Order: sequence, then C-alpha cells, then structure tokens
Amino acid sequence: MAEASMDAEAPTVRLGLLGSPNSGKTTLFNALTGLRAKVGNYPGVTVERREGSTRVDGRLVQVIDLPGTYGLDPVSPDEAVVARVLAGEVAEVAPPDALILTVDSCSLERSLWFVAQALRLELPTCLVLTMTDELTARGGRIDLERLSAALGIPVVSVVGHRGLGVEELRGQLRDPAAWERPPILPPNDPSERQGWMESVIERVLVQRPERDPLTAAVDRVVLHPLGGSLLFAAVMVFFFQLIFAWATPAMDAIDAAMGAAASGAKTLLPAGLLADFVSDGLIAGVGSVVIFLPQIVLLFGVLYLLEDVGYMARAAFVVDRLMGRIGLEGRAFVALLSSYACAVPGIMATRTIPSPRHRLVTILVAPLMTCSARLPVYALLIGAFVPATMAWGPLGWQGLALLALYLIGAAAALVAAAVLNRTVLRGEAMPFVLELPPYRFPPLRLWASQVWGAASAFLRRAGTIILLVSMVLWVLLTFPQVPAPPGANEAEASRHALENSAAGRLGMAIEPAIAPLGFDWKIGVGLVASLAAREVIVATLAQVYAASEEDEVSLRKAVREDRNPRTGELVFTPATVASLLVFFVFALQCMSTLAVMRRETNSWRWPVFAFGYLLALAYGASFLTYRIVDALWS
Repeated sequence: MAEASMDAEAPTVRLGLLGSPNSGKTTLFNALTGLRAKVGNYPGVTVERREGSTRVDGRLVQVIDLPGTYGLDPVSPDEAVVARVLAGEVAEVAPPDALILTVDSCSLERSLWFVAQALRLELPTCLVLTMTDELTARGGRIDLERLSAALGIPVVSVVGHRGLGVEELRGQLRDPAAWERPPILPPNDPSERQGWMESVIERVLVQRPERDPLTAAVDRVVLHPLGGSLLFAAVMVFFFQLIFAWATPAMDAIDAAMGAAASGAKTLLPAGLLADFVSDGLIAGVGSVVIFLPQIVLLFGVLYLLEDVGYMARAAFVVDRLMGRIGLEGRAFVALLSSYACAVPGIMATRTIPSPRHRLVTILVAPLMTCSARLPVYALLIGAFVPATMAWGPLGWQGLALLALYLIGAAAALVAAAVLNRTVLRGEAMPFVLELPPYRFPPLRLWASQVWGAASAFLRRAGTIILLVSMVLWVLLTFPQVPAPPGANEAEASRHALENSAAGRLGMAIEPAIAPLGFDWKIGVGLVASLAAREVIVATLAQVYAASEEDEVSLRKAVREDRNPRTGELVFTPATVASLLVFFVFALQCMSTLAVMRRETNSWRWPVFAFGYLLALAYGASFLTYRIVDALWS
C-alpha cells in the first residue's frame, strides 16, 4: 500500500471499520480498498491487522479493518485488541479519527447494544447497514432517515458484494469531522439503555423481517441433535469421496506433465550433475507435491463453500454438546475446524476463546486435526496401495480410507483435550455464544478468490520451503560420490551411491530406531526431512526413487514395487503403509506450527511439550498398528 503525503489542508483520515462477525465488514473493506490491503500483526500480539487505503476527492483515506467483535467489553484477545486500539493504547498504531460501524440490517435489534457502546466513544461515527437486499426479500423495512435522526449520526445502506451504496458511503468519507454527532449519548445504565434500544426500534423498524422460511426449514434438520449429526457425517463422507473421485484425472495429467518435464530436462541438458539436479532434484522434488494441487483446490473449495453458506456455524452448534463433555466449547470447534486447512490459522483462531486455559488446550490439540499438508502424504499412500474400487454403492475404498484417517485425527484431538482438561490444564467452562447467519450463497468472485488464495499459498509453499528442501536433499543424496565396487551393474552402482550418500548414511543411522515401526532408512530420510513440512516426505521419496530407478516411473508405482535388495521383500508392506499413515496422523512435523505456537503462548515450553507428546503418540500408535496389521496380514 503506497503512502502519500497530503497538503496541510487535507490530512490523511484514519477510519476504524468496526462490526461483529458475519456483519459484512470484510466485504465492505474489500469494496472500499479494492483488495489493496497491508496485512500484519498488532505489536506484541498475533492478532491480525489489516489496513487499506482509498482516495476520495484526492484525499487519502486509510481504513483499519478491526477484528470482529460483538461488543466493546472484551472477553477474548481479539476483542481486547479492538478496545485498546480505539483507546489509543496500542504502540505504533494511531487511533482512528472516526468509525464506520457495520450492522447486519436483519439483526438491527440485537446490534443496538453494540451501537450504543460505539457511540459512547464520542468519535465521529457512520452507521452502515449491510445486507439490506436480504432484509427486503424477507419483508422487512427500516426507515433510514428516522434511524439517522434517532441515533444522531449518518446512516448508509450498502450491499457490499454488489457494490450498491458504496459510492454514497465514499462520499461521506471526505470529511468525517463534519458528520452529525448524537445530541445526547445513549444511556450507560443497562436498564435505561434497554429502554433506549426499544424506543429506537419502535421508531425506525417500519416492518419486521420474517424469519427466512428456507433457513427455518433447513435448520429444523441441520440443528436437530440426531438429524444434524447424521447430516454432518453424510457431508464428511461425500466430501472425502469427492477429493479422490474428482481430482484423479487432473492429478494424472499433472503427473504426466512433470514426468515429461523431467525427461525433457535430461534430454536438453548435457548428461551430468546439472541434468540430474534439474530433473531429479528440482522437477521430481517439487513436482511430486504439485500434482496434489487438484485435491487441495477441492479441499478448500468445499470448506469455504460450507463456511460461506452458513453451514459451519451450525456444525459448531451441533457439536457443542460433545465439546462440553470434554471441557471445551463451540468456539474451540471453530478453531479446530480451521485446522483442517492448516494448523497455523486454526491456532490463531483460538484468540476468540475467552478462557486462557481452554485456549491453550485447543492450541495443543489443533495439530492433531488433519491439515492440508498431510493430504499429499495420504493421497500418495492411499493412491498407491488402496484399490480404486467401490466398497458400497457409490462409496469407494480410497475415499473411506481418507475419511478414516481424518476421523482418527479428530477423535485423538478430542481425547487429548479431555485428558489435558482433567490433568495439567483444569479450568471452568464459559458460556458459548454464536450467531447463526442466514443461509447465503457467496458471490462467485469472493469464493473463487478464497480458493485461489489457498491454492496459491500451497504453490508458494512448494516454490519456497519444498524447493529449498529439495535442493538440499539432492545434494545430500548425491554427495559424497563413493565409487561402486568392481563388477557392479548399473542398478547396484546406483544403490551403492545412494546408500553411501550423506542422506543415506543419516537414514542408516536412524534405521534401528524406526525399524520397530516397519520403516527402512529411505522412509527415515523422509521423516527427518518432513520436520520442515509434512508434505516434504513426498518430495524426498520422489528424489530417492528418481536416484535409484533406472527407468522413469511414477512415484506411486515406485513405492508399490520397491523391494529390499538384501531380502527381496517388499519395502512397503500393508503393515508398513498403515504404520506410516498412523505416524502422520499424530506427529507434529511442521516448523510453522511450532513457531506460531511459540508466538501465541509467548513461550517455548508449550511447543516443546506439544512436539514431545505428539511424537510419543505417533511412535506408540505406529508401533501397535504395525504389529497388529502384520499379524493379521501374515
């Protein structure tokens, strides 16, 4: 965001954008700033800070998108930041000169308490009523002129995603100091304030909106204790079937393209280390992860759609009873659900949890939720070893296997939370308040931008962390170059070079520790490399098999057919595959997650604790899985 110095007659205006979650605040922010936002954190905390800029009649207007809050009496870190920013108590962040207060027009009655709190700050304030198109569709009508007169401030009606009313609002931004002010502030006494709210509603709400009949009808099923739980299970089953069924053709096409690119590099470049580096190091390493992009797109596409439609808030309501039994609440479920995409935003979402103890418990179990980084590992092993056949009707074995892994992670998170709440982190539960928004289909552009943001983040990860690790791994897998024994054929020479490389020696050194889990030294190298990021094991195995295979073969075929050269037995037996999948369910192999844990808890104590207890769980569960499956399969 470019800064511009203005002359003394037109100084920069700083506007605080204030509103509750689901009030249309983010959509309005994007409409005003044109998606030109500077994103960071507030000093000293990890609560996200977004600022954007726009120009009105040549004057620079900075918009501060404050965290969503239901009021100005803070009970969570997010809400505490809002109160401190408005009071000018946050270092390096100047307080706003005026406020834009967003309120969902369909919930004006519930929002007036918040409006009263904002008006008592005595800052120039403009009230923006959002979603007025929905209010009209439900038969409601608000008299904007009367509302403006009753509150003593300007009121603008906006439908952000369609751009309606945005220009009228921009016209107000030229000189917030000239906005009308309330002649009398709302009462501070709760009883008197309630009377003030009722008088405002009686005067301005010309016609009350009926409850959306579609929302009411659907909620009778979605929120039913039994029916809602069954529906949630059905949605999850469909979700995981979709990931494999729809993504496979695109994945195969990307896989073929990467294979062609690797072959082309070896053809175009002179034979030697450079050709091997480009083909086996860069293309094989990064390409082996990029082929899972279609599944990542489907994963985030469905998650964002369910969230934007309004289903996820209801899923949190349905599981609140279960969360209460383990000592948590629905807000923790929202954070854990966010961890399905990535544990980092999931952990950051715990800021909305008022109880510090419950927040810490949620942070410690969030890595057990199956994040998108695990998906390439699961997809590789399931795609290679689970038959792509139907189990029952339209349900395939591969989708059911993936669903089972997600369920194991979720169940483990709930059990771990229950144990922590009853042992080292005991605490009292707090009331759970969550507004259920009406069902709305998101604008296609907004949904597509959300999905693209997630997909591009995955590609950036592949182009940075995985690329860097792939380059380092190629060096470790290539050097030192130890001459093969006399008389060794090409395959034997390749295997000898690989085993005597720096990575090979590292794998051999840790093999005794991981052999009880059914893992050989090649898997060991992948486990060590995946400490940077879980999906790196896929890139590692791709390079290992690219270096050891004479012919170009797909990674799935390579791991399926790999045999121990000394015994002739398959390396990836059913027991080994099951053990490796279970290990990735539990192990915390993500430096980014550990780093955000450190920032959120302000201590290395809890990240170290999380890494240690999850590693112990991973090792123990993998050991038992290997022994049980091996006994059943043999």
